[in-house]
Amino acid sequence: MGRVALWVATGVAVGLLLLTSATAGVVSSVFGGGGGGGSCVGAVTAPGAIPAGLSAEQARNASVIVTVGERTRVPVRGWVIAVATAFQESSLINHGDLGPANDHDSLGLFQQRPSQGWGTPQQIMNPEYAAATFYEALLRVPGWERLPLTDAAQKVQRSAYPDAYAKHETRATEIVTAYTGGTLPVCDGAPISAAGWTRPVVGTAGSGFRTSDRPGHDGVDIMAPKGTVIRAASGGVVVRVRCNVGGESWEPTGAPLPCDSDGYPGLGGCGWYADIRHSGDTISRYCHMVRQPTVTVGQTVIAGQPISHVGSSGNSSGPHLHYEIHEGGNNAVDPVPFMRQRGVAL
Repeated sequence: MGRVALWVATGVAVGLLLLTSATAGVVSSVFGGGGGGGSCVGAVTAPGAIPAGLSAEQARNASVIVTVGERTRVPVRGWVIAVATAFQESSLINHGDLGPANDHDSLGLFQQRPSQGWGTPQQIMNPEYAAATFYEALLRVPGWERLPLTDAAQKVQRSAYPDAYAKHETRATEIVTAYTGGTLPVCDGAPISAAGWTRPVVGTAGSGFRTSDRPGHDGVDIMAPKGTVIRAASGGVVVRVRCNVGGESWEPTGAPLPCDSDGYPGLGGCGWYADIRHSGDTISRYCHMVRQPTVTVGQTVIAGQPISHVGSSGNSSGPHLHYEIHEGGNNAVDPVPFMRQRGVAL
């Protein structure tokens, strides 16, 4: 029996080595020779960390997931998706029996099934192998970094509960942050951060959040030329598209509206604007668009998706994007530290 066990262990190790190499090849083919390309990459600086709220066993398994992600050069956003998926599927416990904790022949951290080609039971029960196979499948999903976390996870897992992963995104981000020394990689420009956010427009931050001379300014102004593309800062659902000028507000009808012309200081209103709801009941708002947004209420958008262009409609002295973040409904917060905490510099 000792020889059999040794043979199985050796087989798993060799398979994992080959799989790790293959996964790195997938990353290289997707992002270029460096593995990260324009994406946000990171390093595991505290592999022995025990994030708050995790048991020692859960922490060991989470550490395996992030270190495999680092070793195979998967962008950090993938680590967050993997940890959130494992949290939903197994609570980060490496379930090995076919009892109540398992569905059909599902096994391991990601509840992968031998009958669906994920590997042998012995392989799936190896956390490193399980993480590597998850990443390999994730990296084959077109545009996975820009998808809402729950959509990316579902394309890999094919779960009967496709929306279940979303509730673990914040927790998974905190867990990954614990292994990267308390910070996430900061992304400048278009790349998607580990937390799934990106800059809404390329420009220079101007007037800040609730300054002494503008205490009612609930966002930050990002200065950019008229016509600059405005992008969804993260994946979510469009919940509002309106024209707001001078204390009046209109739903888009296809007919001309006051927001179709440039505004001026003192006019009042956001001009053409859109709200996007993200996970955790966070809403991002984009104001002073040059024309009606290209997205509609109820539409699902991905991080970085174009939604309109910079303009000067409404209460505006010149072309810029007025960008707001609301948490828990209508509670406006400063977008600069909010985005920085999610790995994005405005």
